[in-house]
Amino acid sequence: MKSTFLSILFFFLLFSCKKEQSKSIQNWQKISENVQLRNTPHALELKSGKFNYQIPKNKLPLKKVILLNASLMGYFTELGLEDKIIGLSSPEYIFSEKIHQRMDAGKIENIGNEQKYDVEKIIALKPDLIMTNYFPSFENTYDLLKKNGIEVVFLDEYAEQNPLEKSKYLLVFGALFQQERLAEEKFNAIQKNYSALKGLAQKAITNPVVITNEIYGGQWFFPGGKTSFAQLMKDAHARYINADNNDTKASVMSFEEVLVKAELATFWVNLGHFNSKKELLQTNPNYAKLNVFNKGKIYTMMGKSKGKANDYFESGVVHTDWVLKDYIKIFHPELLPHDSLTYMKELK
Repeated sequence: MKSTFLSILFFFLLFSCKKEQSKSIQNWQKISENVQLRNTPHALELKSGKFNYQIPKNKLPLKKVILLNASLMGYFTELGLEDKIIGLSSPEYIFSEKIHQRMDAGKIENIGNEQKYDVEKIIALKPDLIMTNYFPSFENTYDLLKKNGIEVVFLDEYAEQNPLEKSKYLLVFGALFQQERLAEEKFNAIQKNYSALKGLAQKAITNPVVITNEIYGGQWFFPGGKTSFAQLMKDAHARYINADNNDTKASVMSFEEVLVKAELATFWVNLGHFNSKKELLQTNPNYAKLNVFNKGKIYTMMGKSKGKANDYFESGVVHTDWVLKDYIKIFHPELLPHDSLTYMKELK
């Protein structure tokens, strides 16, 4: 009888321990189809694309990080984490004034550029980890860094098909730097504003036709119909000429195809660094054949830029609500009569 009681007690305790252990490990938090994270008793686990990471709890919050691409900078500035960056590449592409001040003060090191990273300097800085987009051509460099005990975390926010999922990466940074509450507050505010703007756009009477980008080497690359850009156009209540495409990446059209598909286009957005329509025409005289060039409105992404740096690729990555607001202001100015453009600039 005594042994039976002890067996039951042991089973109960074992079951309770397992139950408590399962409670201590959170379910995976889905950021997007590409990114998930969860806490375990000893590590923060992160899935990003094909890569899996286990970052020990004793390394959190991260204190010393190196960035290899500017598009992740917006998450740091949004959460006030600039002081955690000890090195970055290609600083001429960084818009943040605070980052440049820290570089001038010697608190952030320039570790090279995409052509050649200063691996010796990176190793000497002893970062907690390196954050970057994944580029297969740099695989040898990544391996060398890993062999020297440096974790390289890949986050490809540019590949997300839903604009708000780019914003939701804030939660990843919140977890890595133990700023979860702030990150959640920031994301919730962005999501709420985005949803309100999307609802406002649906009240528009017009539904204009839109084209984007420009010709490179005789080819015109258009974001696929399943990309975040296509979703932004839909949410801004505009008809994107490549919306019926099923690609999640860019697709190519010849100029002749664009000429036909863009016949009714009245807006042309997301052009690069041009100061005038005349300058744009000098790059390709065929643009003069487009109705939108002659009778429509054209916008560059240079509304918040200086030199090679452009805040569209920093704060705009995080604040997809501000990007959406710009498009609504462009396509339906009557809906936002008192607002100014943030990232876009009309080309005259």
